[in-house]
Amino acid sequence: MMTIKQIEVTVGDVFRGYVNNDEQGVRGYDGKLDIRPPYQREFIYNENEQRAVIDTVLKGYPLNVMYWVKRGDDAECPYEVMDGQQRTLSLCEYVKGHFSYEFKNFFNLTPDIKKKILDYRLTVYVCEGEPLEKLEWFKTINIAGKPLNEQEINNAVYAGPFVSDAKRHFSKSNCGAYRLGKDLVNGTPIRQDFLKKALEWMAEHETREGKRQTVVGYMAKHQHDPNANNLWTYFQNVLNWAITNFDMKRFKKIMKGLDWALLYDNFHDRTLDTADLAKRISSLMRDSEIQRQQGIIPYVLTGDEHYLDLRAFPEDIKLAVWEKQSHICPLCGKEFDYEFMEGDHITPWCDGGRTVIENCQMLCKECNRRKSGK
Repeated sequence: MMTIKQIEVTVGDVFRGYVNNDEQGVRGYDGKLDIRPPYQREFIYNENEQRAVIDTVLKGYPLNVMYWVKRGDDAECPYEVMDGQQRTLSLCEYVKGHFSYEFKNFFNLTPDIKKKILDYRLTVYVCEGEPLEKLEWFKTINIAGKPLNEQEINNAVYAGPFVSDAKRHFSKSNCGAYRLGKDLVNGTPIRQDFLKKALEWMAEHETREGKRQTVVGYMAKHQHDPNANNLWTYFQNVLNWAITNFDMKRFKKIMKGLDWALLYDNFHDRTLDTADLAKRISSLMRDSEIQRQQGIIPYVLTGDEHYLDLRAFPEDIKLAVWEKQSHICPLCGKEFDYEFMEGDHITPWCDGGRTVIENCQMLCKECNRRKSGK
């Protein structure tokens, strides 16, 4: 049965024994408080948000309530921060001297101001209960500050050696995944965008291999793996294939955010003529008929024009041609109202046809779909 009690501690209490390093993790409160347990995200407050925390303390305003969890009686570190990590780190990092407030570091302050900060009282609720109760409460009370996104919650639910190792590769500010994929993958590592993308790619990869996988399913299956090497290796293989086959300097603006895993799975075992691909891509990037340039690389690999979002005939051209045809579909010879007809390129785009009135004919929907299906 879960129990919750309120305690009060000072900033000085929490800072006492504060360490923040890869070997010991992030600890405070004389080593009794785990400030970043496995399910917590990386530090995401920017400098303005950190300073806002210090401003709140100096003005004597109340900070939002913080939540800790009490671990088992035999735990080496008896408490962990459930909610309030960003505020706790901001306070401890300031007292440690790692950033300034109004151009002053903590060590530059007068003794009375230092004391005011260290004596500031934090309201903390301590929860004690079963792990599943703890995680459910964690999701429920995480409403202040910057809410957890879906991947951060998944990291909490499936905390373990796999997630810890995956975060080492995908979740640090300048992690390996970011250095490799910053020009190919959208988002930021510290909000788990790179880890989420890697997991999505892996789940879709396994599904394509007939294993019907999801991100949550993959994380549950591998939660207790000693590391995330398979995930990291696949991610590297996908992006290294993209970098090797497509000129990042020339085509950078159309490469970011593509489904590189899908392209890798379908084409990595082929020897691509990279010079010919580059020539075709360059030509297509200058084609005003293409409305979605990010579809060019998938198109040159697959030949599927749907990736390109080719220009459609505007309403004024279609209306003019419909009137010129006397409302008759030239393929079936039947008369149709305007809303039952569609603009069609007489000469297809792939054969050099342009979206101009001279290349437009109005076909009934059935004839147009029959023609498009050939």
